[in-house]
Amino acid sequence: MAEARTFTEQNPIRVFLVDDHEVVRRGLSDLLNAEADISVVGDAENMEHALARGPALRPDVAVLDVRLPDGDGVRVCRELRSQMPELACLMLTSFDDEEALLDAIMAGASGYVLKQIKGSDLVSAVRTVASGQSMLDPATTARLMRSLRAGPHATPELAPEVAGLSPRERDILALVGEGLTNREIGKRLYLSEKTVKNHISQLLAKLGVRRRVQAAVLATQLGHHDTTDHRMQ
Repeated sequence: MAEARTFTEQNPIRVFLVDDHEVVRRGLSDLLNAEADISVVGDAENMEHALARGPALRPDVAVLDVRLPDGDGVRVCRELRSQMPELACLMLTSFDDEEALLDAIMAGASGYVLKQIKGSDLVSAVRTVASGQSMLDPATTARLMRSLRAGPHATPELAPEVAGLSPRERDILALVGEGLTNREIGKRLYLSEKTVKNHISQLLAKLGVRRRVQAAVLATQLGHHDTTDHRMQ
C-alpha cells in the first residue's frame, strides 16, 4: 500500500481541472485556489486538450468530468495515469453515469463525487485522494452496487480472481466494499491493523488491481457476505 502523501502551503496539491463548462472550471478554480495547500495548475475543456496539457503540468490530482464533448473522462483518466501512475483522478459525475463510473474506477480513478457536492466537501475530497486514499460518495456507491448486483453487470459466478482469494481475504474484501478503513476492518475481524494492511496488499495483487477503490467494485460479486462473526484464523 502506498504511503500517505503530505502537502503544505510551500508544497501545495497541484490540481488539473477538466470540464467542458467554463463557468464550472472558473468556479472550481476559485474554490480550490482559496485554499493555502491547493493550487490549480491548469484546466482543459475537452479530452483532446486534457491529454495534451495534463502531462506537462505534472498535477497531483485531476478533477475530471465523466462526460466530455469529444470523449469521456474515463479515457482521460486511463491515459494520464499511464504516463503519471501517481496521479489521483477524482471523477465528477451525476446519478445517471453508473456505467461510465464503473469503467472509470477500473481505469484507476481514486474516486468520484456528485456534481451537486458542497464546496467544502469537494475541497476535502481533493485532499483525500491527494493523500493516496479513496473517495466514494456513499449514496452513489450504494446505487452503483445495487445496479451491479441486479443489472447487466451481475455475474452468477465469482470472477476467477475473486474466487482465488482465501476465505480471510474474501472477508476483508467484502468489508473494503462496505467502505471500512483498515482499523475498522481490524476491529470487525479481530485482527491488527498491520495484519489487515498486509492482507489488503496481497488481495490487491491477486485481483490484479492497484487501488482500493477498484477492489471495492469487485467486492460487489461477494454479495451480502457475512463477516460479523469471524475470529482470528
